[in-house]
Amino acid sequence: MASLQEDDVFSRLKQNHIDPEVLIKRERELNEKVHAQFEKSQQRLAELIGTNSTLPVTISSVQVLHAPHTRRSFLERIFNPLLSSNQDGPYTLQDALKEVSIAADKLNRFDIFHPPVSVYIDKPDKSDPSTSPTDLAVFVSAKEKSRYTIKTGTEAGSSEGSAYLNVLLRNIFGGAESLNAQASLGTRTRSSYSAFFDTPVFSNPDFKWEIGGLASSTLKSWASHEELLRGASTKLKWVNSWGHRQELGYSGMWRQVTGLAENASATVRADAGDSFKSSLTHTWINDHRDVPLLPSRGYLLKTTSEIAGFGLLRGDVAFGKLEAETQAALPIPLPGIQGDSGVSFTAGLRGGLLYPLTLGGGDMPAQSRLNDRFQLGGPTDVRGFRLSGLGPRDGPDAVGGDVYAAGGASLLVPFPRVGKDTPLRFQMFVNGGRLLALKNTAREKGGAMDSGAVSRSVKSAVKELANGLPSCAAGVGVVYAHPVARFELNFSLPLVLRKGEEGRKGLQFGVGLSFL
Repeated sequence: MASLQEDDVFSRLKQNHIDPEVLIKRERELNEKVHAQFEKSQQRLAELIGTNSTLPVTISSVQVLHAPHTRRSFLERIFNPLLSSNQDGPYTLQDALKEVSIAADKLNRFDIFHPPVSVYIDKPDKSDPSTSPTDLAVFVSAKEKSRYTIKTGTEAGSSEGSAYLNVLLRNIFGGAESLNAQASLGTRTRSSYSAFFDTPVFSNPDFKWEIGGLASSTLKSWASHEELLRGASTKLKWVNSWGHRQELGYSGMWRQVTGLAENASATVRADAGDSFKSSLTHTWINDHRDVPLLPSRGYLLKTTSEIAGFGLLRGDVAFGKLEAETQAALPIPLPGIQGDSGVSFTAGLRGGLLYPLTLGGGDMPAQSRLNDRFQLGGPTDVRGFRLSGLGPRDGPDAVGGDVYAAGGASLLVPFPRVGKDTPLRFQMFVNGGRLLALKNTAREKGGAMDSGAVSRSVKSAVKELANGLPSCAAGVGVVYAHPVARFELNFSLPLVLRKGEEGRKGLQFGVGLSFL
């Protein structure tokens, strides 16, 4: 009997077996049919709106559904301006739809609701005597995200491995506030703890205020010491009508250079101990790249400026610091391939200047410290060099510089059989740069630089950047743009090195958000 039952089962399976190609064809036909119906309905909707676009309408009410933890006063700032009672005159249907869409998009950008935020428009209840024939009722469906997220994980790259814990609290007081706390332990950043609270200002997703603090301990083996940081910061962040992002902030940071190695240089020993930096910072970003981690078209312009210890800022370090960065990406068409080939060319430039200033109450400019100088070299800026492998050195230590310039160019090509739509690319690159320190001619005479000497030294250092070839390297590698970060594995060959600089021939692995 068992044999007969098994035969019956197999016979039925054979009868019900359908060729996979037939299934795929049916699924394709069904998808095409659904897509055609959707396009037809969208076309019909567009025709209806177009026909009635000039009809006068009034918005009598707005209801936000599925948002029990969001404050009414917060939502009123967004939607009250839509109500016709707050308008000088009636809307046309087209104007009303446009304004409702703008408000819904604003709600979506607070990142406290699951996308999409849906909008429905209906006629109000006719039993209400206060309604009129032109009234419309707006219903916004905005399902709130979880009020907390906890993440744990490990990270590796740029000569460091770490484990982290991240806790994000959303919509804390019902006004899209958030608290982001993070703790990590690693091989180079031995410990790092931070917490930042951020809130929209006047229910505007493009204007936010942030305040927070951090504490960290970082091993800086390239300069034979460990740096401890303790401090707090606050900043305003906004996006203007052109899409440019800006930040204006203040930070007070206690720094300690400690844990010196036995062979630490005299420069590192001179800066050992405590210092306090009180500074104002401003960042401006104009980013029009299609995919920032793996751009194929567009451009980036970015400036970061900082002023510390000047005037009322106090502290015990004083300087002005400016960095600028630009990057451009161009798609490269290939013969025989229609549309986007996936091949792109990117080029970028970076530069920075640290200008010593006079401390509040002082009479001479303060010399820059190891904590504040620029470092250059490594897998995320000038590839083919060790971490902080470019620039001034004192014995075994990279002591940083006050002026730098760096540039690079890459050709990115999709892998065969993988395709252009994946975030995986083969790259060929060349990059280089120079990092220089200000020359203190007064020190040779046993004194400190005055303002005039600082100005002359800065001009001399900037001029020296163009004197001779920059330290540079070339190579090939593999790039993978993960949604969280960009990963690179490159084989590099240093081409030009200066005395004391540390190149790195061979494989080099890098992880980061910004690459040259």
